[in-house]
Order: sequence, then structure tokens, then C-alpha cells
Amino acid sequence: MQSIELNDGSRVPALGLGTWKSAPGEVGAAVREAIRQGYRHIDCAPIYGNEREVGAAVADAIAAGEVTRDELWLTSKLWCDRHAKKDVVPALRETLSDLGVDRIDLFLVHWPVALKRGKQMPKSPKDFIPFEKLPLEETWKGMEDAVDAGLARCIGVSNVSAKKLRALHSVARVKPAMNQVELHPYLAQGDLRAACRELGVAVTAYSPLGSADRPDVLRAADEPRLLDDPVVAAVAEEADATPAQVLIAWSLAHGNVVIPKSVNAGRLAQNLAAADVALSAEQLARVDALDLARRYVTGEFWTPPGSPYTQANLWDE
Repeated sequence: MQSIELNDGSRVPALGLGTWKSAPGEVGAAVREAIRQGYRHIDCAPIYGNEREVGAAVADAIAAGEVTRDELWLTSKLWCDRHAKKDVVPALRETLSDLGVDRIDLFLVHWPVALKRGKQMPKSPKDFIPFEKLPLEETWKGMEDAVDAGLARCIGVSNVSAKKLRALHSVARVKPAMNQVELHPYLAQGDLRAACRELGVAVTAYSPLGSADRPDVLRAADEPRLLDDPVVAAVAEEADATPAQVLIAWSLAHGNVVIPKSVNAGRLAQNLAAADVALSAEQLARVDALDLARRYVTGEFWTPPGSPYTQANLWDE
């Protein structure tokens, strides 16, 4: 399994299993099957509502002798209502309890958005805490406490712009190891990836297949479907691969960690086999040319009328 070296010398498996949108009752079987097939990186988050089931599946796989804890890379995230420095370590302890482990390999700040304690999703503008009152840098001090306590091997961020990442990196005692962002050929994130390379921050691509299965509330009626793109289809035919495998191979070729989600055993196997799909420089260039700067996960749920967060200050674009 290809791996990516992080800034502390750790190596994260480059191809992992995403668990966003994997329903309770399905995700455990998917994790068990993924581990049997050879996946060694599982990406989780408490907001996905399935970490206990993921943890039970991991425990079962270890008990069955299919894998050891040291062979697995587990990633989880800090939700937006736990951004106060004092709340970070307790939040991580809850995640560790749900997953049934004593340390997480990578702990990420899920969004650069702060909510009042207990507000999992905003129902009114009063549920938000403005960035100026609870900046990412303050949250990061709690993330560093998690490292100091031995509860997290590495820490990082998610959905963070180059501007925010540079500001955080300049003051961080423990430098961010990862930035997990939406990344695929329609949103290639070239400038952000360049900034991450400059700062020594690795990149994880979420929604690498275009997230066609995300909830309807997050979908636009006229959005292009990445898996149906004719260029991707043509490259797939040339490479004797599926379109999904081309999209995964494209991201791996650019040095990203990739976390496609599936609960289907056949697709899990196809996604894992994408690590062996070698695209030529010419094929990569054709896929590179598809960039539309098109977000599927726009973050509009953070930017309703009256919110201190806007599309402009969320993405800094």
C-alpha cells in the first residue's frame, strides 16, 4: 500500500475508506470487509453518527486476527461546537471511547467554523460564534494539548483555505500535518495544494468521486456529474479501468491521500485496485484540464442570512 510521509515522520496509507454518508447498520460491515481486503486507513468523524459502529468493527477485526491496531491508521475530527480550547481534549476522549482505542492517529479540526456548545448544526444565527471571538488559532491550542497528552499522534485541519492555513502555521507550536479538503478534477485546488506543499502539510482528498450520493439538501439541480464526464470515461477505457478508478488514480498520482466511501464489497475492491492504475502524463494532463473550480460541498449550511460566516470568508476566494 502506497503511503504519504507526514511532517512528523509518520506514514499514512494513501488510500483509505471514507465513512461520511455510510449509514448505521451498514458501516460496520463495510469496515470489516475493507480491512479484509487490505484497507488500513479508516476516516471517521463524530458528526457522521457512526463512530461506535466503526469502533466495534475495528475491534472485531483485531480480535479475529485480521489486523493489529498498529497496522491501522484511524482519523477522526473535532466538531464545530467543541472549538473552545478547554473542550478539545474532552471531545477527543469521547471519540476515543466510541472507537474503542486509546489514541487516534490523526485528529482534524473538521471546519473553521465555531458553534455554541451543544449546537451540532445551526438553527439560527445566534448558534454561531464569530471567527473573531473564537479563532482557529485558539482551537489549535487544544489540539496541541491532545498531542501533549498522547491522545493524538498527528493533528491537522479540514476545509481550511491557504490563507487560514498560513496564519495557523505561523503560530502553531505543533505544525498541522494534514489539510483534508474536497478535491477532484472539477475542483483541483491547485493553489491550495501548492501552499500545502510549501508548508509541509499533506493533503487528503474527500469526495474524490464527486459525492453524487450526498444528501439532496447539499445538491444543485444543474450540477455536473463527475463520474459521467466523457474525458474521464475515455481515459478509463484506455486504462482498462472504471471512471472511479481513474479519479482515484489521478489524485494518488498528484500525491494526495484519497478516501473514497463505499459500503459495497465490489466497489471497495475496485477502489482499492485503483492504486495499481498507472495513468500516463498525457492522460493526467487531460484530466487536469477538467478543473472547473466547482465545489460540490459549498458550505452553504454555514452561511445562512445573519451568519458571521460567508462564502467569501469561509473559503477566502
